[in-house]
Amino acid sequence: MGKATGFLEYERRESQAIDAKERIKNFNEFHIPLSTEEQQRQGSRCMDCGVPFCQSGMTIKGMTSGCPLNNLIPEWNDLVYHGNWEQAYLRLHKTSNFPEFTCRVCPGLCEKACTCGLNGDPVTTRENERAIIEYAYAHGLADAKPPVNRSGKKIAVIGSGPSGLAAADQLNSRGHAVTVYERNDRVGGLLRYGIPNMKLEKQIIDRKIAVMEEEGITFKTNVDVGKDIKPKELLAEYDAVILACGASNPRDIQAPGREAKGIYFAVDFLTSTTKSLWDNGLKEGTFISAKDKDVIVIGGGDTGNDCVGTCMRHGCKSITQLEMMPKAPDERRESNPWPQWPLVCKTDYGQEEAIAVFGHDPRIYTTTVKEFKKDRSGNLKSVILVSLESKTDEKTGRRMMVPVEGTEKEVPCQLVLIAAGFLGAQAYVTDAFGVEMTPRTNVSTKIGHYSTSVDKVFTAGDMHRGQSLVVWAIREGREAAKEVDQYLMGYTNLN
Repeated sequence: MGKATGFLEYERRESQAIDAKERIKNFNEFHIPLSTEEQQRQGSRCMDCGVPFCQSGMTIKGMTSGCPLNNLIPEWNDLVYHGNWEQAYLRLHKTSNFPEFTCRVCPGLCEKACTCGLNGDPVTTRENERAIIEYAYAHGLADAKPPVNRSGKKIAVIGSGPSGLAAADQLNSRGHAVTVYERNDRVGGLLRYGIPNMKLEKQIIDRKIAVMEEEGITFKTNVDVGKDIKPKELLAEYDAVILACGASNPRDIQAPGREAKGIYFAVDFLTSTTKSLWDNGLKEGTFISAKDKDVIVIGGGDTGNDCVGTCMRHGCKSITQLEMMPKAPDERRESNPWPQWPLVCKTDYGQEEAIAVFGHDPRIYTTTVKEFKKDRSGNLKSVILVSLESKTDEKTGRRMMVPVEGTEKEVPCQLVLIAAGFLGAQAYVTDAFGVEMTPRTNVSTKIGHYSTSVDKVFTAGDMHRGQSLVVWAIREGREAAKEVDQYLMGYTNLN
């Protein structure tokens, strides 16, 4: 390490966020990057800890600690400090296909496991990562590098989300001919339509896709495999097929009045906004609008927060976010020590914006919807909320959140967004290929492997492991690519 005392000399500094009331006027990314000099100082805070938990990617008590990609974080932090940006990019690219995505949307598993964070503030690893990749694009380091030789093998990747793109990128680098099929009108999957523009501007995706096309990858959009193309056709044409279709079955809320007009799944709401934004600049009537409406978001996770942030930009009348579970503590409990993932309350950008505009946190804990009320035209007009409490099920012994009688209250509402997670892969794809499934409706494989029950067919990403993070999807895509390469060539040198 070039600056062994950097973590003692410099405080953690992050990019400045544009004021909440100002940034909700548009759908642009809203952080102002640090200067190059300050970014280098931040790189110097990496403390040569000896055992870098930041890159471990371990599972501790069911949660990931450190980077699932095993990024060589201390190495490129040190290179950032020394201003050796080219080498920093080469070390980053060795393990990460899409740092331009993860630096924007990853929750920073690396930072939560940073040794510097044990008794202080962790290193700004995500922002260092962003500085590296943006330097690489600005200086031609991330330009297309097509493989010198081709293997003669052909691979179809079904789905262009992070796992499918990672698998395609890896296999193309080995010289295989890769075609990616996407059922939507644009490439990107979850990255394109599941994540709002203010978290990941879509030109960032387009920039990388252009590089991948120049390197030889073929993308076919508006093609729904299992409907437009039969699996037998693909299996006849390609030497291997990778299913990377995501976990796109949204979990529903079953309550009286569910059929009311004005109730949508979060993914449909977010997709409509992003698509309209890029098609026509949010022309009225081309997206699901929250303007001047009382909105309730069901779900307290990242997707729920994205719905809150999007509604704020639409100009909603009010916003309430329901969370079934109790509020997490503001500080770590003794039972949740470093380097475990910190189970503490996080106030994200959407909630910050709601607080700035409405003067209060939009979240209500241990609460759910008991009934949806509609008017004579069938439009949603209000919801009945009910408080929840934790009780033990006498038959199973499991703790469950159950309604508390007498706590019901009616609140006005014209738009409900259901952000309660996803249940697994869509059946029409898995049925068409005839692959075995797990009880949780994920594609089944042997532990640690990616080949399915059908010859030549592999799987990766949320379709395989269930709903998870973008960084895990990329890891899955890379690992599946290794297995496909081994299958085709008898060996692999992919890492």
